[in-house]
Amino acid sequence: MTPSQITSGYLSGKFLVAMPQMGDPRFERSVIYLCAHTAEGAMGLVVNRALEDVLLPDLLSQLNIPDTGSANAIQVHFGGPVETGQGFILHSADYMQDSTLMVGGSVGLTATLDILKDIARGAGPTRSLLALGYSGWGAGQLESEIQANGWLIVPADEALLFDHDLETKWARALAKIGVDITLLASGAAGHA
Repeated sequence: MTPSQITSGYLSGKFLVAMPQMGDPRFERSVIYLCAHTAEGAMGLVVNRALEDVLLPDLLSQLNIPDTGSANAIQVHFGGPVETGQGFILHSADYMQDSTLMVGGSVGLTATLDILKDIARGAGPTRSLLALGYSGWGAGQLESEIQANGWLIVPADEALLFDHDLETKWARALAKIGVDITLLASGAAGHA
């Protein structure tokens, strides 16, 4: 991958998969769906870490949104350490609002109360993932972390993105590019 591909938005719609030597415990063994990547920075959502103490029906209740029971199956994820009170929903392209940002052509990103209302009444997208907070990088920061072997870039697909088996998502994301996690020892990654 050339530096111009990294800075041209090329990584939007890809997974960033944390290497074992990731120094930040907030991102240890994380899989991040990269929603935007430009010369000004990058934004993504961790898609393999559920918030154990936050349930969607409780959030809906706090927001005074009636729940018809449709929200029970949706896990709330830790999207990242930035703006942890802000909700973001990644979803299938069968649902659109004026404010929906399409990422990679087949995944939408919507951050409005209207999508939560639609999900609660069973009229939301077929597939969705709700995250509180996001992961963000300033200009050149993500590129530096990639060059320092902090992240691997993996092609994203909807099956893995929306899969509910969070425990194995990291290993399965690595397997997509032929990486065997048993061969990755902490700190053992070399530089090419």
